[in-house]
Amino acid sequence: MTPTGITRALDDLLFTPGLGLDEALDRHFTPDYRQRTNGVWDDRAGFARHMARLRTLVRDGHVEVHEELRDGARYADRHTVSLTFDGGRVSRIEVYLFAELAPDGRFRRVEETTLLLDGDPGDGALASVK
Repeated sequence: MTPTGITRALDDLLFTPGLGLDEALDRHFTPDYRQRTNGVWDDRAGFARHMARLRTLVRDGHVEVHEELRDGARYADRHTVSLTFDGGRVSRIEVYLFAELAPDGRFRRVEETTLLLDGDPGDGALASVK
């Protein structure tokens, strides 16, 4: 399996209509996946709830990777996620991400910090919405 990256993972999770959430999760995240966002840890089930909620809010978007580094099982990047909501409102969030990849190339652990660049001040909470 080709190692995953943040663009492919988020495209499948949020920006590919018709692709089921479980299938997207299985493609890019191990069963024992854990994530810490802005200091708060979550397991895969919590991450799945987060993605399910975002799918109800986000209508379109894209990911722009500014920097990306792979070293064996380690992965790091700095990326911006642009999200378009119903009614056309747009938010841009910059993410600093460090991760561990499983031997099959999927994410096993992600630790990230987010920074709202543009959008409603409440959009800063999108990284942890459920």
